[in-house]
Amino acid sequence: MRKNIITVAIDSPAAAGAGSQAKLIAKEYNLFYLDTGKIYRFIGKLKIKNHNKFNYSLVKKKIKNLKIKDLQDKGLLSDEVALMASIIAKDKKIRKIVHNFQTQCAYNPPLRYNGSILDGRDITSIIMKKSMFKFYITASIKTRAKRRFKEYKQLNKKLSYKQVLSSLKKRDFSDKNRKYGKLKKTSDSVLLNTDKLSITSCFQKIKQIMDKKLNA
Repeated sequence: MRKNIITVAIDSPAAAGAGSQAKLIAKEYNLFYLDTGKIYRFIGKLKIKNHNKFNYSLVKKKIKNLKIKDLQDKGLLSDEVALMASIIAKDKKIRKIVHNFQTQCAYNPPLRYNGSILDGRDITSIIMKKSMFKFYITASIKTRAKRRFKEYKQLNKKLSYKQVLSSLKKRDFSDKNRKYGKLKKTSDSVLLNTDKLSITSCFQKIKQIMDKKLNA
C-alpha cells in the first residue's frame, strides 16, 4: 500500500456526470482512474455470454487477469449489460471479489501516478472510507435521462427518451435498495448537484476544494 498519495472517491447515480468529472480530475492531478461500474458491466456481459458456465471461479479468474483496456469495450455500454450489472452487483460474493480489486487500485496505484480516483456506487461508503476527498455527484432523473438519451443518439442507438428514463429508474431503485453496497451519500462527502452546472463549472468547484486542501 502506497503512502502519501492523493485519493479521491466519487459516488453517483447513473448519468449524473461523475465519469466526466473523474476523468478531468485524473488528468489535472495525474491520478490513476478506475470506473468501478465498468467492472460490474464486464461481469454482467460475461454472464450474458457464458450463461451456463457462469460461476464464482470464472469471475475470480477474469478479475484476477483484468486489464483496464478490457473495461473500454463499447459492448459494456448496452442497456442489457447495464441491467445485468445492477443484478450482479447485489451478489455478496461477487462484490467481495470486485472489492479486493478496487481496493488494490485505490491504495496501490501504479508508481507513475500521484494517487487514484475511483467512481461508482459504494466508493465513499465502503471501498475508500478514508479517502482524502469524497464527492457525491447527482442530478434529477429527468436531467440524467436527457443526457443518457443524447449519448445513445450519438452512438446511433435506437432507444426512445421514455425507454431511457424507465431504464434509469430501474437502475436507481436497484442501486439504492440492494442489501450490499447500496448507493448513498455519506456524511463526509461533498454534495454536487449538476442539474444547472456545466462540466467545466462543476470541475472548477471540485478543483477549488482539492487545491485548498492540497496547498494548505
